[in-house]
Amino acid sequence: MTRRNRSGSAGSGDLFARAAESAIAEGAPLAARMRPRTLDEYVGQDAIVGRGRLLRRAIEADRLGSLIFYGPPGTGKTTLAQVIAGTTEAEFTALNAVLSGVKDIREAVARARSVRGEQGRRTILFIDEVHRFNKAQQDALLPWVENGTVILIGATTENPYFEVNAALVSRSRIFRLEPLTEDDLRAVADAALNDRDRGYGDFDVTIDADALDHLVDVANGDARALLNALELAVETTPPGSGGDVRVTLSVAEESIQQRAVFYDREGDAHFDAISAFIKACRGSDADAALYWLARMIHAGEDPRYLFRRLIILAGEDVGLADPDCIVRVEACAKAFDRIGLPEGRYPLAQATLLVATAPKSNSTMGFFEALATVKRERTEDVPDHLKDGTRDKEGFGHGEGYLYPHAYRDHWVAQQYLPAGLQGQVYYQPSDQGWEAGIRETVVRRREAQLAALELESSEPRGLTTGPEGAEIDRWTRRAMAGAGAEMGAIRDAVIDAADLQRHHVVCEARARTGLLTWEALRRCPEGSAWAWVTDPPPAGPRFADALREQVAALDALVRPVVFVGGVERAGPALEIGAPDVHFDRVIGHDVFGGRIDGVEAWASAVRDRLTAHGRIVVAEVVPREAQRLSTLVPTGDLDADLVAAWHAADDAIYRADDDRAGWTPDDLGAAFVAAGFTIDVRTLRTERTLQVSDALLTRWWDGAADRPGYAARLADHMSDDDVRRVRRWFGANVARRDVRWTTTRALVTARGGQP
Repeated sequence: MTRRNRSGSAGSGDLFARAAESAIAEGAPLAARMRPRTLDEYVGQDAIVGRGRLLRRAIEADRLGSLIFYGPPGTGKTTLAQVIAGTTEAEFTALNAVLSGVKDIREAVARARSVRGEQGRRTILFIDEVHRFNKAQQDALLPWVENGTVILIGATTENPYFEVNAALVSRSRIFRLEPLTEDDLRAVADAALNDRDRGYGDFDVTIDADALDHLVDVANGDARALLNALELAVETTPPGSGGDVRVTLSVAEESIQQRAVFYDREGDAHFDAISAFIKACRGSDADAALYWLARMIHAGEDPRYLFRRLIILAGEDVGLADPDCIVRVEACAKAFDRIGLPEGRYPLAQATLLVATAPKSNSTMGFFEALATVKRERTEDVPDHLKDGTRDKEGFGHGEGYLYPHAYRDHWVAQQYLPAGLQGQVYYQPSDQGWEAGIRETVVRRREAQLAALELESSEPRGLTTGPEGAEIDRWTRRAMAGAGAEMGAIRDAVIDAADLQRHHVVCEARARTGLLTWEALRRCPEGSAWAWVTDPPPAGPRFADALREQVAALDALVRPVVFVGGVERAGPALEIGAPDVHFDRVIGHDVFGGRIDGVEAWASAVRDRLTAHGRIVVAEVVPREAQRLSTLVPTGDLDADLVAAWHAADDAIYRADDDRAGWTPDDLGAAFVAAGFTIDVRTLRTERTLQVSDALLTRWWDGAADRPGYAARLADHMSDDDVRRVRRWFGANVARRDVRWTTTRALVTARGGQP
């Protein structure tokens, strides 16, 4: 409708029109009659039109630009547009996108141009349900919005970024309207009951508190639903003996029996709800999955669509963690097809719970990585031994050399299955969940053996041996390695990866205390051997050695790791006595040098003499210089600022000291290996763990040991005794018997350069 010219006089036609409009208004539903006429009457959306907000200031100043109001039904989008119509001096024209087309747009633009030329006034064009305009209709509107002929106000229940022309969106300010709060809805109901002109203010109407609570609750943020229910309750309730109308809870329940649920199977509500459902199932939240399922079924979603999504989830997110899940979900889908609704909701809920509670693995996504490789890489030839040999085996040797897995123990043998250019490529990453956890170690170990058995381009001979795994060693190493924590596991993995162990390697772990690396070497080198070199001085060293020997005693002597003792300082004699005439492919270790590097060059030189031609050393050493600063473990906000500054400076000075215990860097460690004749690769490895600070640990930190000064003594080199005492008291009060996050930095050195 087009507003009457403010400056014109009413003719006879206008009088008849106004009479018709008045008659329509009197018979209009309560929700239409109670539409706010001013911003002060407008309820809700304070974040958008509250005092001091941009939109309110623009409306009151009559300086509007193009706007799009986006939100669920009943939140006040059209009402806000009509409030603007009653406030602005601009011409206001309204169209409904469902009923209008390009012709109506052109007529509205023509009127806007006429009003602008004749009266100098702008035109606001309000388009309700603007997302219903197709592309051609939106394109027809765009030029007139761009040149300012009309100011667009659009209202939509759909996300404008998806459903409205991007050019229109870019030229408009988007306002998202939220469902009304319970307080907002109560205010709407109160206004309707007390308004004498448009509501029930002239009638003796009362509504019980529990009845109003029910209407507000079930309206679900929709003012229109609330007012429609209130109108039905009042108009259908017979007056009492005194002429009064009383709305009770039972009347309210009859008036609004079903919660207003906003759901459009083609729009945002559909995609958002199914997205929430999928993510709840993937996240193993059965309660949330059932809620989103119920919400979609209640709103009329097609159950067969939901079954399709559940089958996809069973393949994508459950996968091999529970291979039977997809079978059971498919069975539920077939059951639904047989019985239909409403009983079909049982197998639908059952399928949802199956997926939500199943262990999860997305390892099937490896297919898409393989597909990306196929699209990205050049086509690799099929290896000859995998080719079909029924036609040209004699001419080209196709199929020759293929190893038939069933002829081998465990029906498996290591051989090349990928094209030569893709050897080592990993697509399948088994998870540690459910059924898949049971095959994970087998897959990983066979992959390692597969790689180790192949002849790849390398200066070092590879794949010299192959054979089935030893079940006894497999079970034993799993038990032995089970106790490694996350931090030790990370160190082990980093060292082992850098060592690049092969099945035939002879490996020695230096400073083997618990055998952390020895057990992994034993597992990875079944055709080689593992040696545990205990370097700690007595009495600790012999105790570690005895414990290791007891652990390996159950293994067959042929595969049992060899344990020997000898200090780091005299590495040559130790190796000569403990491992006579043995040359190692790898010498590996962690914290071998105890934080000092003064003897590294001599040790490395001695070890180099006992390496094979392609041998290497891999060690991970704690870098004291980069150690966790004790001053960062406690809050210092209440301490004197000068004391805090002095403490931090002293802490830094301790770890930056120019000595071989604390002052060295990873590059200094690498330089010691270079001096011993190695080529090196150095990188840092940082680990973090939770550390419980016991009283004993606190004492050891501060007081040290007989051969090592404590933290207090080191602080005293840089601070007064009184300040040290104050810091110690504060530290103890804030850290004792608590958990802290402890970060350790290690230098991971890979040194290559065995004997020629």
